[in-house]
Amino acid sequence: MSKITKEQYEFALARIEELLPMVNDDTPSNDRNAIELTMMSDVVIDYEKEHFPISKPSVAELIELSLEEEGMTQKQLAQQIGISPSRINDYVTGRAEPTLKIARMLCRILKITPAEMLSC
Repeated sequence: MSKITKEQYEFALARIEELLPMVNDDTPSNDRNAIELTMMSDVVIDYEKEHFPISKPSVAELIELSLEEEGMTQKQLAQQIGISPSRINDYVTGRAEPTLKIARMLCRILKITPAEMLSC
């Protein structure tokens, strides 16, 4: 596929705004508006992948996000693992990386898959 220009991207964004009210979950997939919405969405996705890539979170970001999702404080996590809250803070701020043993516990308690933790 050829490179998508900024103008094409901006056109696609504007067209998506126009099409969204005309397409819902009950719209047949062969409807003209549904097809165009899919095509415009593909243009936006391709442009954003190239110009606004999303980097993988660091271990620190993963822990911080998971704490938020679980509604847990650093202190509560520290108590469950049996380490000091300052050590958890070291992990959340990126000053330290958890050991394999601690990483396993973080995965279990924060419902992080080992694959997510390893891909950081």
